[in-house]
Amino acid sequence: MSAGKKVALALTLAVFVASWIAPLWPAEQALHSSLTVVGLVWLWRHDRRWPMLTWQFALICAFICVHSIAARWLYSNLPYDQWIHAVTGWSPQSAFGWKRNNMDRLIHLLYGVCFAPAVLHYLRQRWPLAPRQAFVLAVMAIMCSSLLYEWLEWAIALTLSPEAAESYNGQQGDMWDAHADMLLATLGALSAWPRSDAAHLATQAAAP
Repeated sequence: MSAGKKVALALTLAVFVASWIAPLWPAEQALHSSLTVVGLVWLWRHDRRWPMLTWQFALICAFICVHSIAARWLYSNLPYDQWIHAVTGWSPQSAFGWKRNNMDRLIHLLYGVCFAPAVLHYLRQRWPLAPRQAFVLAVMAIMCSSLLYEWLEWAIALTLSPEAAESYNGQQGDMWDAHADMLLATLGALSAWPRSDAAHLATQAAAP
């Protein structure tokens, strides 16, 4: 593992640990953070067998950091509007007329943005795929995994009380919450095409 990856992983672990200092909703945060632990183990094991480019590894670490912070506040309780207003005097909620906390929307968008490049790179490591073929498959992988996550979230919510389920899911009364989340993950994956392909071609050109 390169020095850059070690630094990114160390910072990610530090953020994850810090997010558990005096947790506000321990049980609900543990449910969200269980996937974070799985993600960290997967990231370490996957990079050992199929090395990522450093910037791809760092992107996934950045996603895990943001996810860990959001999970501490169960997404919909994260006071990003107050933080931004305190620092800049500007309120995104007021500026865009938002009626809900959109931290969960950002997380799903970042999932597509941060994971698609690594998935595309992995596909081209494993199989002799053209850039466009790998890109289509990477976007499909993001879409399918987003759907599986929404199913998992729904299944977990069925085991909770209505109040706990609402707190865990963070739908905030939006019946189309799952659809919007999956759409944003897909859009995030689509936005990764130019830099993902350019980076891969540069790597291929530099290879002996």
